[in-house]
Amino acid sequence: MPIISKYDQQYDQLLAELEAVLDKHQAPADLRLMVLGNLVTHILNHQVSPGQRKAIADKFTRVLSASIDTQKGAH
Repeated sequence: MPIISKYDQQYDQLLAELEAVLDKHQAPADLRLMVLGNLVTHILNHQVSPGQRKAIADKFTRVLSASIDTQKGAH
């Protein structure tokens, strides 16, 4: 997913910390995705106004889909 430059340093730190927690718990891919999906839902429901939730969720979905590497063997 695209990274906005004003968040580069904070983004890198948060990503590393989130990955470290998931690694610490040896969470498999399906559990990681479940947890992250629930976190996204929680953020949308608690930090975004009700009138903007659907539009932001739709945009998030489009950006996520566009960022997926569909090449065989990519990990």
